[in-house]
Amino acid sequence: MKSLVLSLSLIFIFSCQNNAQTNPKQQAVKTALPVEVPMKDGKAKAYFASGCFWCVENIYEHVKGVSEVISGYAGGHTQNPTYESNNTGTTGHAESVEVIYDPNVVSFATLVDVYFGSQNPTQVNGQGNDKGSQYRSIIFYQNDAQKNIIEEKKAALAKKLNEPIAAEVYPFQKFWVAEDYHQDYEKKHPDNSYIQNVSIPRYERFKAKFPELIKK
Repeated sequence: MKSLVLSLSLIFIFSCQNNAQTNPKQQAVKTALPVEVPMKDGKAKAYFASGCFWCVENIYEHVKGVSEVISGYAGGHTQNPTYESNNTGTTGHAESVEVIYDPNVVSFATLVDVYFGSQNPTQVNGQGNDKGSQYRSIIFYQNDAQKNIIEEKKAALAKKLNEPIAAEVYPFQKFWVAEDYHQDYEKKHPDNSYIQNVSIPRYERFKAKFPELIKK
C-alpha cells in the first residue's frame, strides 16, 4: 500500500510539473517582452537559475565585479511565490539569483560564462540530486543584446559538447526575493551537510576552472 501511495504521489507531482510547464500562462511568460532593469549607482542586475539558489548565490558572490547576490524566484506565472509553493513545481518559477554587478569590471557575457561553467549544462530540470522544474536552468535576458550573447554562447557550448544544452532562455519579467533565511545561506551555515557536500564542492569545481575570475 505504501508503495502504491508513493507511486501515485510521484505521478501527481510529475503531472503538476508538466501542467505548470505547458500552462498557457507559463507560455505567455516565455513569449513576453523583456523588462529591462535600470542601472543604479553604476551597478547593473542580471538573473540566473541553475539548481539550488544557495549554490548559485555563493558562486556569483565570489566573482570579481559582483557586489551582491540575492536568492529568489523567477520565470513563473504565479504571484508572490514562496519556498513551499515553489517546491510543488506548479508555479512555473525556478530558484533564481539576482546578481548586482559593476559592468566596468565584469561584463554580462562573462557572467554567462560563469553560469555555464559552474553547472552541468546538459542536465534537464535540475542540478545533481536537486531535481524538478523548480531547479531547472534558465538564463534571463533584458534586451536583444543580452539574448544574442546567451544564444551564441549556448550554441557554441552545444557544439563543443555535442549535446543539447538544457538552459532555457527567458525574457526577464520579475524577480521575487526569497525568504530571509535563504539569503547568504552558505555564509551563515557553513557546517550544514548540504553546504559541505554539495554547495562547497560545486564552488571549488568552478574556482578551479576560472581562477582568474575569483575575488582575492
